[in-house]
Order: sequence, then C-alpha cells, then structure tokens
Amino acid sequence: MPLPFINSRVKRRDEVIAIDLGGRHTKAVHVQSQGDRLKLVNYTVQDAPSEDGSTPSVEVLAEHLKSVTRALGEGTKSVVVSLSVADTVVRRAEMPPMPMDDLRQLLKFNTKTYLQQDLPDHVFDCSVVLARLAEGATPAEASKPGAGQKQQLIVGAGKRQMIEDVAAAIREAGLTAVQVVPGLIGPVNAFESSEPEIFANEAVALVELGFRNTTIAILQRGELLMHRVVNLGGDRLTHGLAETMGISYAEAEGIKVGMPTEVQAALEPLVGGLGRELRAFLDFFEHQQDVAVSQIFVSGGSARGELLVQALQMELLVPCRVWNPAKSFDLSLSPEQSAEFAAVSPQLAVAVGAAISAL
Repeated sequence: MPLPFINSRVKRRDEVIAIDLGGRHTKAVHVQSQGDRLKLVNYTVQDAPSEDGSTPSVEVLAEHLKSVTRALGEGTKSVVVSLSVADTVVRRAEMPPMPMDDLRQLLKFNTKTYLQQDLPDHVFDCSVVLARLAEGATPAEASKPGAGQKQQLIVGAGKRQMIEDVAAAIREAGLTAVQVVPGLIGPVNAFESSEPEIFANEAVALVELGFRNTTIAILQRGELLMHRVVNLGGDRLTHGLAETMGISYAEAEGIKVGMPTEVQAALEPLVGGLGRELRAFLDFFEHQQDVAVSQIFVSGGSARGELLVQALQMELLVPCRVWNPAKSFDLSLSPEQSAEFAAVSPQLAVAVGAAISAL
C-alpha cells in the first residue's frame, strides 16, 4: 500500500534504507531487492533524537539520520522515512474517479467533506482500494469503478511542516529522500509479505504496541477496513509497573520485556485498560461486518514481553501472537545480529513495511 507524501518517482530501486522515527527508539533496516526476493542486509535500533517527545530541529534530526545510516554500514543513500501516528492521518474515503494529482488537490481544499476533519497545512496522497474480486474478475476490473460510481481510497495526510523538515534533514545528512510515509501502513505491507495466505483469506487484526500509542488495524481478505489509534502505549505500561512495584522506570522497562512471572499480577491490570479499548473496537468491527477476527498479530517494542502478549490475549479473547515482519526475507546479517534477530524483529514491522512500499 503506497502512500508517499514525498516520492522520487523512480520506478524501480534495488535497495533502500527505511527509518521508523519512533517515540523512544528509531528503528531502521537496509533492504535489497533481488528479483522476486527481498534481502535484509542490516538493521539498527537507536535512541530517538528527543527523549521528551518534542520535535527535533532539522540539524538534530540530520545528525541522527547520519548516525542511523552509519550503523547500517556502507551502501545506498536512498532513504524512506516513516512518520508516527501523531504526525499523520490515514482514512478511508469515497471520491470521484480522477487522476491522482487532481485527487490530492481536491483533498487539500475539501478535507471536511471527504475525511470528516479539517486538516490545514497538510500534504495528501491516496491509494486505490481494490475491491475483493468476484469469481472470474481480473484485478483491473476490480479497480475500475462503474459509471457514476465513486472509487474507494485509502487517504494519507501528513503535517506539511513536519514533512518539509524531514526532507530537509535527509538532504543535510547527505541522503536522498525516496519517500516519506505514514507509519500505519508499515505493518500492513510487512504482514502481506510475511503471511500472504492469512492476509488474503482471513479477517485479522494487527496491533502495533508503540511507545506512546497503540494502533490496531483490521484486515479482511487483504483489505484494510478499519483502524484505530489508542493513546496508551509502552511508556504508560512501564510507568505503571514502576509505580506499582516501587522501582525505577529503567528497572520496570527491563522486567516488562524480560518479564519474570512474579510481575504478572502487577502487569495484568495495566494491560486490562488497553485490552478493553481494543476489544470494544473489535466488537464494533465484528458487529458491523458480521465476521469474527480469527487472530491478532502483535508487533512493537513491548511485544517482546511474552507475558504482556498473554495478558492482552486474556482481555481480547482472541489468539494473539508475535510475528516476524521479515519472515519472507533472505537474511544477510552478521552472526551477532542473526542471534539477536528473533528478539528484535517485532520492533521492525513499521520499518520493514516502509521499505517494501519503496521497492
């Protein structure tokens, strides 16, 4: 699902660096395309440039991007950057069939009409939703609306100043901006690559446990039907553990991931609030679509905690499992990275999906 606010318009690339600017950590991957296969060459996880959540200056962000790309080693300078849900909006919309450039202009002046929200000073892009194929229909027929019909779109909107600052930081770092994309699409792209059969045939939910927010995206037979952002993420869970157990934030962060069983009693009430928010959203979807979500796939930094995922499953009453966004990739990692990859991979879903969108 491409939703690039910036697009270099190069039709094919052999490799790209994808950078997920998270609230606490920046995650980045170096991916190469080799025919019909993708190869993960390197990855890195670094502290975010601003610990207090404030937007870094162009100069600070440029130095951070240099640090990230240096950690990935020699290679391409083509970069795709993924922005957080706080800086982007993703919506479904029905709009008249017209060229993409005209759609962007229409959205610019009519966001209240099509997105039910005023979004001044934003940049827009769209991706056409392919209707689920009727028997014997071709993808081209599915994507073509009938006479007088509107077409279904996924619309992305990003804050113009943020996008311009990111583009300027990429240039100052000596890199080439390939795309800037909303983070929400990353796990969707990666899941399609990682679990193609489930993606194409089931109704599933993707839960990304971020630092400040948790996102849930519901897919039905390859179509993103609904999503929601919950303002509760790993940061609040860690603070809650620290307060409940009378320990420091750093200690709480460590046990949240390592999670010895003795902290289970302290963890479950904290996860309960998040679980109830997500369960209410699942109920709404299942009632509206008359279909049950069969599985929930969990990613993000907090997904590394096994007991946290188990506690979430108890609240949601649906099988939950952590997934590997690079499952379908060939790996060309150092021995040290190969040994750590299984534990780190849940954090890379956004970055991996952003790389896929640019290749």
